[in-house]
Amino acid sequence: MENVVKVSADPNLYDDDPVAKAAFENFGIKYLFPWQRLVIANILEAYDCFLKLKDMSIEERLLFDKENTDSFCKGRQIVLLPTGAGKSLCFQVPALIFDGPTLVIYPLLALMSDQQRRMEDGSLRSVVFRGGQSEEERTENFEKIKNGAQIILANPEVLQSEKLINQLKNVGIKHIAIDEAHCVSEWGDTFRSAYLGLGKVIEQINPPVITAFTATASPSVLERVSQILFNGIAHVVRSESDRKNIRYYVIKAGAKDKEALLLAKKEQKPLIFFCGTRDKAEAMCKKLNMVFGDNTSRFYHAGLEKEQKEVVEKWFYESKDGILCATCAYGMGVDKKDIKTVIHLEPPETPEAYIQEAGRGGRDGSVAKAILLWSLNDSLTFGLYGEKSRQAYIKHFAETRECRRQVLLDALGGEQAYCSGCDVCENREKEGEAKNLKGLKKRLYFIKEKKDLYVSDLDMAYSLVKRCKNYFSEEELEEEVTEKMKNRFLKDIGKNVWNNSDSVDIVRQLKQGGKIAECNILWKGKLKPIYP
Repeated sequence: MENVVKVSADPNLYDDDPVAKAAFENFGIKYLFPWQRLVIANILEAYDCFLKLKDMSIEERLLFDKENTDSFCKGRQIVLLPTGAGKSLCFQVPALIFDGPTLVIYPLLALMSDQQRRMEDGSLRSVVFRGGQSEEERTENFEKIKNGAQIILANPEVLQSEKLINQLKNVGIKHIAIDEAHCVSEWGDTFRSAYLGLGKVIEQINPPVITAFTATASPSVLERVSQILFNGIAHVVRSESDRKNIRYYVIKAGAKDKEALLLAKKEQKPLIFFCGTRDKAEAMCKKLNMVFGDNTSRFYHAGLEKEQKEVVEKWFYESKDGILCATCAYGMGVDKKDIKTVIHLEPPETPEAYIQEAGRGGRDGSVAKAILLWSLNDSLTFGLYGEKSRQAYIKHFAETRECRRQVLLDALGGEQAYCSGCDVCENREKEGEAKNLKGLKKRLYFIKEKKDLYVSDLDMAYSLVKRCKNYFSEEELEEEVTEKMKNRFLKDIGKNVWNNSDSVDIVRQLKQGGKIAECNILWKGKLKPIYP
């Protein structure tokens, strides 16, 4: 629900459709997608079942239960909607219809604050429960709930308080909505153990309806979420997992921070770099500002103070050409719809996380690029995991010669994809076009393709050894790579930021990755390519 503009509705237009009426009158939304309709219908139907049961005898309840098993399942549902599909409306619209509050559980404080701000722009009154609040703040929140606040926002950690749970049990919560529910499986066993306690929270509050929302989840993750939250009994609602406006690319890069500078110059903005750690996010931001000027980029991670986050969020939200260097804290954070490019400096460990973060791009429906920088170090690291691991899907995605989109969808349960854009399929299409050309046209085609071809540092170094087999020693190859990369940076961004240490690392990765090797007898000390 973003920048909602209220509109006057024809009072007779939605008389027979309270859902559409609530969406239109409160949010100015004239059309709900089919999956939104389905999820909302399930929520309201489950609540209707609850109301019917209240007035029944035990015998009547048993009979009703036997005849309406599906309705009961729908009261405990897991909803898979792609990023940007409007899942918030799925619990906001029912909250306007219910005669009691909806508890929404978010993973991040930043997301809670952002959502509260958006709700205030509409017609939803909300309160936030978080750690560190005073008794006076808590009392004020419950007074607002008593006076009609429709949404209660909280994170898993604050809900571990028995005192708070006992208070919430008495406010008549009608619906619990769990956002980013895959965190239950992915974070519960590590640094967010409170997620494993959400099943107990649900049991204690025992609302008529619980809905777990996620953008991505594999069958194994879905099963784990279902077990922890619903004791294995849940109805799963899926929309199409594929975001057709996202184009997937992989660039093999040894010196990722340097490759990132070239991409920052070349690719469309607004642009976000996802970095593996807080330090890397800050370091990348510093490099961007040194090369392209102050205030080109800012960084965002969980270590920032609330006020600092808000400043960065506002800057990036309003920027048309900004570059944000962020950790996964932004992956489920503030909603910016016009991001054109999402670049991962380090690969996430699961396809779920990758799709989630890549899905930050193109939320306005426009075409967006998702670029993964993949090194030979990454290949070796992810190769240590088992073939059936979630990490193995990431390696397969990065190194496949088939459709990258299909690899991601396979990881989520085997949907068939018509590829609307990935570098593998695009290159295959170009090869097909070339086969249909003859003579001069074909030569001109390849000249143009060669001119437009983007060659990464690893590919460039490897091609040098392939073209000049048994010519370079390690030191000579390092010098040649340094010279060529220096010229590239001077040409593309007007500054040389390449160091000889970068070249040393490139050659080391090629050797360790089994791409090049030293000759033994003849041409001893010189390098030869290793062909796949």
